[in-house]
Amino acid sequence: MTTDETPRLLAAAARNNAHWCASVCRSHAIPNAVGPRAWCSARRTPSYYPDAVTLHPHAVPSDFLPKIDRAGPGSSVKDSFATVDLVPYGFAELFTAQWIHRPAGIPTAAAPALRSRQVSTPAQLRDWQAAWHGGDGTPDVFRPALLDDPSVQVLAFSDHGEGLRGGAVLNRTAEVVGVSNLFAVDDRDITGLWTSAITAAADRFPGLPLVGYEHGDDLPPALATGFATLGPLRVWVREA
Repeated sequence: MTTDETPRLLAAAARNNAHWCASVCRSHAIPNAVGPRAWCSARRTPSYYPDAVTLHPHAVPSDFLPKIDRAGPGSSVKDSFATVDLVPYGFAELFTAQWIHRPAGIPTAAAPALRSRQVSTPAQLRDWQAAWHGGDGTPDVFRPALLDDPSVQVLAFSDHGEGLRGGAVLNRTAEVVGVSNLFAVDDRDITGLWTSAITAAADRFPGLPLVGYEHGDDLPPALATGFATLGPLRVWVREA
């Protein structure tokens, strides 16, 4: 996707993702702050979450590196516009992905395959997190405090039975709704899960476009349901 709206949508997607990272940090009582060019966490974030997210294409390392914990390996930065070189600072590229966007009001090609419900109790969230991780040793990422955040909805998808078949997270900011952490249980059709997530978002947040990011084999199913790419992002991890 390349239009006059792309820079605005890219910035909105980056802000939305930073807002979601902030929600996760708040649920762990981890201090964090947003500035004009970057969001930063003063302490190491939970597994799979960055310590900083750039919010402007002209962000430079001094906007965020002094504000994060770089003691030892593992600190990470989400370079939202793929414009920052962090190799000189001891970081290596973990992966490159594509921001995605779906305008509001576009119908889906098929009816949602699954019903959605909002996860509302700590026990439900525990089961959801175990299914999301898909294996032993589930990390402590999603804590019950998230369920009290009015900008966040953790969704569980099921068929006509009561079993969990997949899930996703929606987080709303002023301009967009972010879709993240979409997963399937037992190799269920991912495209059908995207359709269910899109329908759930339209029901809960009517009139707002959807954003997120995907890479590798996870990108085509999103594009098949009406998303378009906005541009690249890069995730960096400190090696030592």
